[in-house]
Amino acid sequence: MNLTQKILKKHLVDGELIKGHEIAIKIDQTLTQDSTGTMAYLELEALGVDKVKTELSVAYVDHNMLQEGFENADDHKYIQTVAAKHGIYFSRPGNGICHQVHLERFGKPGKTLLGSDSHTPTGGGIGMLAIGAGGLDVALAMAGEPYRLVMPEVINVRLTGKLKPWVSSKDIILELLRRLTVKGGVGKIFEYSGDGVATLSVPERATITNMGAELGATTSIFPSDFRTYEFLKAQKREDDFEALLPDDDAEYDGVIEINLDELEPMVALPHSPDNVIKVKDAGKLKVDQVAIGSCTNSSYMDMMKVAAILKGGLIAEGVSLVISPGSRQVLNMLAKNGALSDMISAGARILETACGPCIGMGQAPATNAISLRTFNRNFYGRCGTKSAKVYLVSPEVAAASALAGYLIDPRELGEEIKIEMPNEFLVNDNMIIKPPVNADEFEVVRGPNIKPFPLNTHLSDIEKVVLIKVGDDITTDHIMPSNAKLLPLRSNIPELSKHCFETIDPDFSKRALENGGGIIIGGNNYGQGSSREHAALAPLQLGVKAVIAKSFARIHKANLINSGILPLTFVNDEDYDKIDQGDVLKIEDAVNQVMSKGKIVVDNVTKGYKFEVDLDVTDRNREILIEGGLINYVKKKDKV
Repeated sequence: MNLTQKILKKHLVDGELIKGHEIAIKIDQTLTQDSTGTMAYLELEALGVDKVKTELSVAYVDHNMLQEGFENADDHKYIQTVAAKHGIYFSRPGNGICHQVHLERFGKPGKTLLGSDSHTPTGGGIGMLAIGAGGLDVALAMAGEPYRLVMPEVINVRLTGKLKPWVSSKDIILELLRRLTVKGGVGKIFEYSGDGVATLSVPERATITNMGAELGATTSIFPSDFRTYEFLKAQKREDDFEALLPDDDAEYDGVIEINLDELEPMVALPHSPDNVIKVKDAGKLKVDQVAIGSCTNSSYMDMMKVAAILKGGLIAEGVSLVISPGSRQVLNMLAKNGALSDMISAGARILETACGPCIGMGQAPATNAISLRTFNRNFYGRCGTKSAKVYLVSPEVAAASALAGYLIDPRELGEEIKIEMPNEFLVNDNMIIKPPVNADEFEVVRGPNIKPFPLNTHLSDIEKVVLIKVGDDITTDHIMPSNAKLLPLRSNIPELSKHCFETIDPDFSKRALENGGGIIIGGNNYGQGSSREHAALAPLQLGVKAVIAKSFARIHKANLINSGILPLTFVNDEDYDKIDQGDVLKIEDAVNQVMSKGKIVVDNVTKGYKFEVDLDVTDRNREILIEGGLINYVKKKDKV
């Protein structure tokens, strides 16, 4: 068996490990962050659960940090009190980014982790089967329900050789994105093996598994070996180690070979993580901003490499350099060993240990600016400035370019600066609040911005207008923008929904309300990107009944189903071309058509023709859609 199959088999609750078949697995750990967590905990409360039933659940605060009003602080207070009430660990604001902290302090090889953040697969760097999902799926996991998914293909990525000087693990995942594109991982788990694996530390592996989300993958995973033990021992958690390797005769659904000896520094050009070329081929592009950090590249080793490059230098005139260490542990260690001083002396502006610019929370570039970032996404408008161009690079490229003032291949710096993982990390968990013994005495505090999540109604026949028609690779950032202005509204769906599709069609929400809801038409890979269920909840709030697309990204499709919105795919892609915004589409006898498992007939009333669509979901999901979403389905199931 391969490593993925071993972990799945150990956690299998229902189904068989047959590609394309639905399985249900036990979830050991969950994580949430404050941007998605408020909704997840409102859903947990709606399920009527007194105490979480997982081995460990952690609530992090790392997204909505900047405040113009009371909203973010209210959300943080709600999460802290609801966590105490339900037996959940609470990582306080300032303790760090959820994925970095979870890797440091909680992740365990061989365990399953479900997180309400699309970059939860970061945990695969330590040998976890870590999956990102919508908040409702995470709430159900906390309630003790198994997580259901279609058994993915398992693709073996064989790493051979060793990275050359100035080439980093970021370049490995950028190379994979270049080859496979943002659609290349849909329905797949990437399992890494080969002699090159032993050359990579856990933080380097975590960078790769983190950005596996950009491939659309279900998750990515590395074996748990002596490098894993090395990391856990340095974190004073060697008792959490378990050796996990695939069998020698393990079989896979496909194999990808990457020779680390041949890789060079890479860059993802705007506006997609798969728009990748070699840095040397990009030209000496003048740079206005450099941002280093995020859950992808904010580890201690990343920060030490950056500090070493910057030491004794000064960032170029006209360049703004901002650095956000990934955790308080990292920041503390940098402060103690002098590396933080080296960064500051070089002109870096040090941000708090949080997601920050990666999710549009501050540091928006200037008009028409070029920003180099060590982040995982460079979607259009995500940085907060629509006219800016964001390039994704490694920390080495970012630091070297900040000094030069233009995009530079770090190999031009000369001899590589080597950074070794410390034998011992500085461990201090006093910013993590353990669940109290007297949880029943805690009162959950809700601010006025926290509104109930919307609920759909039982499925009925549909006759609605096409509200918008969009192209390929529409991201959740397009659907429900994520920026400093809107992030505080994440717990207020009625208000947030007013900004749905705002970056590409400012009139969308108004049109949806005027028409009493409607239907969305999409291209390939509709809904790629974040796990945020708000990209389904906002359309639900606006009365969207169905999305008809050429194909869907995994998490967003699941979130649509959970919200009771039909995720339909064209049988013939040519039918996409025939539909225009404003057409009225009709689905008669909707309940029976959904339950029949056959093609669903859609009538274009405006143009007088019919076409067929598929509903590629499980039997259980058909029942969820008929009931009007997962909450309705669970409540009905519990009453029976």
